[in-house]
Amino acid sequence: MDMSVHSLNTLFDQLGLPSSDKDIEHFVSTHRLYRGGIKLTEATFWTSAQSSFLKESLDSDSDWSELVDELDSMLRH
Repeated sequence: MDMSVHSLNTLFDQLGLPSSDKDIEHFVSTHRLYRGGIKLTEATFWTSAQSSFLKESLDSDSDWSELVDELDSMLRH
């Protein structure tokens, strides 16, 4: 059982993306979900592995799901 505490930084690590606070700010400022109808997991900027991880996290309500929701919200504002 994984007892680690997850953060946006560790989510970005899990996605294979640069994960410093500055890297995350840059990612969010350059990747936006402008259309309300597009799902986070269907955004064209994800690789298929990243999209699958995000979808699986949400579908299974995993310990990553709150952070995935937070990322979704950040990309829409």
